[in-house]
Amino acid sequence: MSLRDELKQLSEKIRTYRDEAKVQLHLASEEAKDEWNDLEKSWEKFRGRVDELWDDTENASKDVREKTRELGEDLKESYEKLRNRLK
Repeated sequence: MSLRDELKQLSEKIRTYRDEAKVQLHLASEEAKDEWNDLEKSWEKFRGRVDELWDDTENASKDVREKTRELGEDLKESYEKLRNRLK
């Protein structure tokens, strides 16, 4: 699977978990809302990195690609945990 396909699939999974958590957030505690706000900052950072890689996938260093992938995986897991706690 190409880096572009992998990041697209990861972004879609994060977006799904994010959307599901967002629906439940209105019933959540302040602690969960604070966690949401922190995750949203990380989401914006991840989207920025993905957009940069989209523009220049071939010239991006291996380190940049790997750090973006790691950030995405961490973000996916964090949204999934929040979503599951809010159910």
